[in-house]
Amino acid sequence: MGSISQFIDRHFRHFNAAVLKDAADAYMIRQDKVHAITCTGANLEEDLFNLVARSQYVRLPNYRELSPQHEEELLHRHLNRVTDTCIPEEEAIRRIERVVIEEWVAAAQKKERGFPHEFLFKILKECRLKKFYEIDPGDSWMIAAAHKDLPMFVPGWEDSTLGNIYAARCITGAISDVHTVRSGIEYMIALAEWYRSVSRDSSIGFFQIGGGIAGDFPICVVPMLNQDVVRELVPEWGYFCQISDSTTSFGSYSGAVPNEKITWGKLNVDTPKYIIESDATIVAPLIFAKVLGW
Repeated sequence: MGSISQFIDRHFRHFNAAVLKDAADAYMIRQDKVHAITCTGANLEEDLFNLVARSQYVRLPNYRELSPQHEEELLHRHLNRVTDTCIPEEEAIRRIERVVIEEWVAAAQKKERGFPHEFLFKILKECRLKKFYEIDPGDSWMIAAAHKDLPMFVPGWEDSTLGNIYAARCITGAISDVHTVRSGIEYMIALAEWYRSVSRDSSIGFFQIGGGIAGDFPICVVPMLNQDVVRELVPEWGYFCQISDSTTSFGSYSGAVPNEKITWGKLNVDTPKYIIESDATIVAPLIFAKVLGW
């Protein structure tokens, strides 16, 4: 393995996921190359949707040519489109919904609380979805993360499909306590505790795939601790690497160049900084393969 991969292996302490869909990701987790994940609620749940309903997914390679009428036809077929892939509502979403609602309701009745990922980890560890598996469970990054009890931080979970379902069940009264699922602010507090603890012993790198809240949320933990908490200073992120196809423009946080992060106290002048402007679904597995020595 060359010097770049050795550097990544030595410093790979934080992984922000925007795309986690293939076996290399799960293998990275199982090989202890990933020490924490920040992802959106959609990333969290869509791995499970794929796990239990892969055969029912519909591919649309000509998705750019779809008319509004074509989109409406997909709606009537209960196919939820994400770019060129349609997620089947009944086989994927509702199948997961029924199991996770049971967990939410039971926790509310027992006055217990948990983060969104903790409920899903519990379901996976208990193999409550096993009869529905349609892919090799070894290819599921969520299963790998659950068995590792990997630290997870999921900002803006309310924006996800399961987050919407949770809100609906709180409105209808099926879930008696809206605080049963812990909040994004509590995720930030947990992230701060994790960062403060692990940064004492090692430099923590920040590897970001894509943009959005899954990247913006965790990278802010350093200036939050140093500028707002101001008890015990923590080091800036040890390195920053982003795979992105977002262009730099006015108001584009996802396309912001790394140097801009120096002004916010997220990185320092000497922090190694990289931007890979390409398709993450192609580049990320190549980087992972290099790290794993494949």
